[in-house]
Amino acid sequence: MTSGKTDEAKGRVKEAAGVLTGDKKLKGKGKADQAAGKIKQAAEKVQKKTEEVIDEVKDALS
Repeated sequence: MTSGKTDEAKGRVKEAAGVLTGDKKLKGKGKADQAAGKIKQAAEKVQKKTEEVIDEVKDALS
């Protein structure tokens, strides 16, 4: 599985390629990939924070 940052970077490349070649569809896919990458990064942050809170609760109950 790729990281959100990787997806975002690939999206930037696709968008730039679409702009350079005049391919609106490729440009749009690039923008969509960037958005997906940002969402994935946000989800990764939430998951990490959730795991930290769970660990804190476990420690408090021990």
